[in-house]
Amino acid sequence: MCVSVTFIAIVDGAITTVALPSIARHFQLTTAALDGVVVVYPVCLAMTIPASAWLAERFGAKRVLLTALTVFLGASLLCGAAGDLTELVAFRAAQGLSAGVLFPASAAMLFATFDSTDQVRISRYMIIPQQIAPAAAPILGGLLVDHLSWRWVFYVNLPVGLPAVLFGVLFLARHDGHRPGRFDLIGLLLSAAALGSLMFGICEGPNRGWSSAAVLTALVLGAVLLAAAVAFELRTADALLKLRLFTDRLFRDTNLINLVGLVPILGAMYLGPLFLQQAQGRSALDSGTSTFPEAFGVLLTVQLVGRIYARVGPRVIVGCGLAAVSGVLLLFATCDEHTGLWTFRVYMFLLGIAMGGVFMPTTVASLASVARRDLAQASTLNTVVRQTGGALAPAVVTTVLVLGTPAAAVADPPVTSYQHAYLALAAIAAVTSAFAFTVPDGPARIAASGGTARSSRPAGLRREPEKAA
Repeated sequence: MCVSVTFIAIVDGAITTVALPSIARHFQLTTAALDGVVVVYPVCLAMTIPASAWLAERFGAKRVLLTALTVFLGASLLCGAAGDLTELVAFRAAQGLSAGVLFPASAAMLFATFDSTDQVRISRYMIIPQQIAPAAAPILGGLLVDHLSWRWVFYVNLPVGLPAVLFGVLFLARHDGHRPGRFDLIGLLLSAAALGSLMFGICEGPNRGWSSAAVLTALVLGAVLLAAAVAFELRTADALLKLRLFTDRLFRDTNLINLVGLVPILGAMYLGPLFLQQAQGRSALDSGTSTFPEAFGVLLTVQLVGRIYARVGPRVIVGCGLAAVSGVLLLFATCDEHTGLWTFRVYMFLLGIAMGGVFMPTTVASLASVARRDLAQASTLNTVVRQTGGALAPAVVTTVLVLGTPAAAVADPPVTSYQHAYLALAAIAAVTSAFAFTVPDGPARIAASGGTARSSRPAGLRREPEKAA
């Protein structure tokens, strides 16, 4: 269930970009005019994340998860049937609003169902959609647009999502809600407005320019609202976002690694297709097949990481993984217009091997010292951090490309600009690697080896957990 939810949400966020030229032709618009179709999704997603933990606690994780997935699928159907740009943007907003609840609700249910020892094993399954989805989205999107129509990049969610809803109704046990306290409306308004404004500014900064009035206004307003939200939440007994969880060093440090470490990793995934198609003039198919080997590298490493996690600990694994990411990015920085596709594919495979030592250990370690009653809140905060890091990655890449390119050539940066971008990402990965080696991972190792147990593990599935995973 959680694998399907994660796969659908990630693919939907990535596949739409492929269809933009076809959508523009259909509505007789320029591709630039469709910017709202792309930006509205992460903005709305960020706005509903803060409320997800309260909803899961109040109404039960199963009910919230299935309701959000049903709304998401309905919005996907409406996106595919949209008659004009206004309808498409509105229905994309509905997709984003429901996706903001999907991510943390599914994660909270997963980690509440399995204890710390099983979480390492389960995370090896969860890494599959997280890596396959962004790699497969461009290829799948291209095939759907070329052989069917742009509408199918939205309709494709239904064949995967509807069986997941049916499975959830039949096999997911009830997670009864309880009274989590009064609903923190002021906290929701402040945090949603702050995250939405910041996400808009980060996403639009590279396109409109960081000095443009709209971007500056969004970033300044978002920063002010975020400061107000933090101050208010820390003084509120029934806070919507339990920011006090960040006083736990392991939770705080792993989230910081997720925030900064995602920039070089996702930045490289964003930069690769741009380099192949713009700097080398390759086709979209060549680009998709050349970036896909990264997923195989991740899946290979995760199997090893899952076996050594308890013995070695996340500190060494994540630190070495990020150091390897930095090294591979230095290899990418040597690529030029004459670099062959198979050389690039080998580098992508090596990048995936390095990335496999980062994602799963940080996610499991971040929740190792969190009490069971706070899992929903912790999952919500994790999602906020990951979404912010995911938005920062393309913003950093695009900014470096523009800074290293003459004004007359911004639309077609030279190869050296791409090389400089890879070097910048390598430096960020190296700094994050050094920080990762300072993380105190004792609680994570103890929890993974079964040395501690959270109170009363509820059954998450009606069937035996390993078979249902």
